[in-house]
Amino acid sequence: MSLDKMRNIGIMAHIDAGKTTTTERILYYTGKIHKIGEIDDGQATMDWMAQEQERGITICSAATTTYWRDHQINIIDTPGHVDFTAEVERSLRVLDGAVAVICAVDGVQPQTETVWKQADEFNVPRLCFMNKMDRIGADFFGSMADVQEKFGIEPLALQIPIGEGPDFEGVIDLLNMKEIRWHEDDEGETFDVTDVDGSRLDQANEWREKLIETVAGADDALMEVYLEGGDISVDQLKKAIRAGTISRAYVPFVMGSARHNQGVQPLIDAIVDYLPCPTDIPAAKGTKIKKDVEESVEVPCDASKMPLGLVFKIQYDREMGPLCYVRMYSGKIQSGTQIYNVNKKKRERVNRILRMHANKTEPCDSISAGDIGVFIGLKLAQTGDTIGSEAFTVLLEQPKFPQPVISVALEPESMSEKDKMNETLEILSREDPTFTSHEDAETGQLIISGMGELHLDVLVTRMRDDFGVKCQVGAPQVTYRESVSGTGSATEEFSRVLAGKENNAGLTIEVCQREQGSGNSYEVTCKHSEVPEEIMDAIQNGFISALSSGIKYGYPCTDVGIKVTAIKYDELTSTTFAFEACAAQAFDKACEAASPVILEPVMNVDIVCPKEFVGPASSQLSQRGGNIMGQDSKISGEIIHAQAPMANMFGFTTNLRSATQGRASFSMEFSHFQLKVGGLSSY
Repeated sequence: MSLDKMRNIGIMAHIDAGKTTTTERILYYTGKIHKIGEIDDGQATMDWMAQEQERGITICSAATTTYWRDHQINIIDTPGHVDFTAEVERSLRVLDGAVAVICAVDGVQPQTETVWKQADEFNVPRLCFMNKMDRIGADFFGSMADVQEKFGIEPLALQIPIGEGPDFEGVIDLLNMKEIRWHEDDEGETFDVTDVDGSRLDQANEWREKLIETVAGADDALMEVYLEGGDISVDQLKKAIRAGTISRAYVPFVMGSARHNQGVQPLIDAIVDYLPCPTDIPAAKGTKIKKDVEESVEVPCDASKMPLGLVFKIQYDREMGPLCYVRMYSGKIQSGTQIYNVNKKKRERVNRILRMHANKTEPCDSISAGDIGVFIGLKLAQTGDTIGSEAFTVLLEQPKFPQPVISVALEPESMSEKDKMNETLEILSREDPTFTSHEDAETGQLIISGMGELHLDVLVTRMRDDFGVKCQVGAPQVTYRESVSGTGSATEEFSRVLAGKENNAGLTIEVCQREQGSGNSYEVTCKHSEVPEEIMDAIQNGFISALSSGIKYGYPCTDVGIKVTAIKYDELTSTTFAFEACAAQAFDKACEAASPVILEPVMNVDIVCPKEFVGPASSQLSQRGGNIMGQDSKISGEIIHAQAPMANMFGFTTNLRSATQGRASFSMEFSHFQLKVGGLSSY
């Protein structure tokens, strides 16, 4: 398959906007599945995990490949729930284009904003599918204006509706000036295309004129033709719309009702016609590492060049072991060959390569630049690792994941379960970078951490049902962070005789406070050309370990900058062990001098409730130390935007329901860490 006939796309939206339902229809009409599965019946092809079927939500980004008009479309169906934001983040990192599913009744919802901002961060071109056009209260023009206002984009309506809500009959295609209506008796597989009815012609002409104006405004050649009053053909328009979509000058809009099989074929046509192929987007950026010197390089999408790919997801399979989802950016990798993991600096063998269809597979001989596939046999690879060859050691930019904010204690029911539980935790944390586990130094309890209560609930249920681990779960606790509020320095020397051998090391370091949310940094400012690479790695590993162990309370550190200003190295007595230990001791001493502080997670909270309950809902939030940031009015109710400390939000569901007669709901996502007043004495 040539690269210009390939599309790597994601379906993204707020929970319940209809992502998975839309994907099911795409698979049905492209002939990949022969029966449409409904989420409500627990039969959706893409929601193949038992829990996804029970809960009716998407948890894992399912990847699938399908074909339409001689084009290969790799689709990743992403979750909409805020607790699984890492799944969305890692998918967007490797996509070329995205379809944003917007609910025609509610317009832009809180999680739509989150995924839209994530797509902006990765410069992903997108088009919008206005779903649920047949629902009471559907408003295509109002919802499109909502998207324009919230995100500051230029909308481009490719269609306008024939009726809205229960009166929705079909759409008017503004490019071809035709009306399209789908047949109910064959699940929308066939449709009628007719001329525009005279009663709708004026409105259709008005919107076609707007479409041409918008497209010509971003295309100089078309603008000339337009100003001279010349005819612009449909092919010229399509070519210009494609260029404008890829350059993100505007966002095309199509519409329908995925649940009732209306509007999906024009959506697939729009994916093929307007979203980019792998060579339409800028070359991937990487960092070339050569003898400790880092250099930024571009990685053009070319199958004839050196192989380079990014592991963007890992999923565990009972029979095959870890399935590594890889997006190839350059070159070609064949099954049965050795690859080099650039992050781990280790070689591994790719036993098999598969193309995925949800949870079904199809074997491949090789995978080339621009394509997405699954590698089997990689034992060391983790999400974010770059794989390629030793002759071309380039690190692709790793996905950045939010830090876990909620923890629970986990205990095996018997000692014999402990090893099994540890193995399972290792598998799950390889799959999901926002899920971590550690042993509490004081209590000896195993603590697991994640993005929210639902996130941890899903993972614990998977441990019990999928892996057969018998365990008890404690009450949720907040995961705090430690940092420093000043600058401190320390000089540390380590000297110990072990098994008759001297182990010596010496370091001088500085630690300082970094900007909120910028994360930790590490740099060596002194001359170290004569220090072996393994010693430099040991120093770095010592600091990584110290940052995760905390300063006073054992919580991971964040926003701490470390500078190594002097290294005392003796080629006869210095060892990696000595330098790793020396780094940890120097870090503790420097942090003590830099005024350590405790940070607590603050959450963005969105409450949806009827107008008459805005007062009681806001009051409940204020009692928990929440700050109201703003309010929106939607057909589904009022949306209150607020921020509140995570520690105060446990049990909020019950209080909110009782204060609003069960008519309010809320969603939370991590916003930032802020200084906790009064330390941890009150907890």
